[in-house]
Amino acid sequence: MGGERLPRRPRGGTQERINPGGPITIELRVNERIRVPEVRLVGPNGEQVGIVRIEDALRLAQEADLDLVEVAATARPPVCKLMDFGKYKYETAQKARESRRNQTNTVIKEMKLRPKIDPHDYETKKGHVVRFLKAGDKVKITIMFRGREQSRPELGFRLLQRLAEDVSDLGFVESSPRQDGRNMIMVLGPHKKKSEARVDVEAEKAKRKAEREADEQAERAERAEQAQAHEAERAAGTTTKKPKGPADNLDPE
Repeated sequence: MGGERLPRRPRGGTQERINPGGPITIELRVNERIRVPEVRLVGPNGEQVGIVRIEDALRLAQEADLDLVEVAATARPPVCKLMDFGKYKYETAQKARESRRNQTNTVIKEMKLRPKIDPHDYETKKGHVVRFLKAGDKVKITIMFRGREQSRPELGFRLLQRLAEDVSDLGFVESSPRQDGRNMIMVLGPHKKKSEARVDVEAEKAKRKAEREADEQAERAERAEQAQAHEAERAAGTTTKKPKGPADNLDPE
C-alpha cells in the first residue's frame, strides 16, 4: 500500500497519442513510397499479372503512364494495382460526397393543439403538419389538456383521429395516441423518405420557377407587341390623341 505508486497521467501530446479523439486516416502508399522487394501486381483492368519485383512493377507503371498503388498492404506479398491515382482519389471523394448528401437525418417536428381548438387554428396547424410531412419529417402531435378538460380524453382522441385522416395521403400513424400525464401524444410518419421528399420539393420549386419565368416572358412579349403596335400607328399617323382631362384645362400660370 505504502510503496505502490499510481501511474502518472500523460501530458500534452502524449495523451493525444495514447487516446486520439479524431478519425484515423489511412493513406495509400504510391510508387516509390512502396518499400518492399516484391508485390502481387494487378493490371489496370483487374487482370492478375502475378508476383513481380518492385522495380519491374514501377517500370510497368511508368511505361503505361499510370501509378503503382498499394491496395492491400497486409497481404504477403502486398497487392498493388496499376491505376490513375489522381482519378481514383477524385472518384472516391465524389462517392463520399454523394453518400453524405443521401444520408437522411431523422427529424421530429412537434405540433401542439388544444382539445377545443378553433376551426381556423386547426386548419393553420394542419397546414404546418402537411408541410412537415411533405419534407419527409416525422411529426409529434401533442394535445394539451387543462383543468376539467382532463376528464374528457375522448375529445383529444377524436381530434388526433381527425388529423390523421386529414393527412393520410402524406403520412401514417407511427405511434398511436397515448396519454402522457396531462397530454395526449401521437406520432405521424411520412410516406416518403427524406431523400425522396427532398427531390419532390426541388422539383416543385423548379416547376414554380419555370411557371414564373414563363409568365414574365409572356408579359414582356405582350408589352413588346403593344409597343410595336403603337409605333406602327405613329408611323401611319393614326395615333389616337389622349383625351383631355380636367387638369389639361387649367391655366399653367
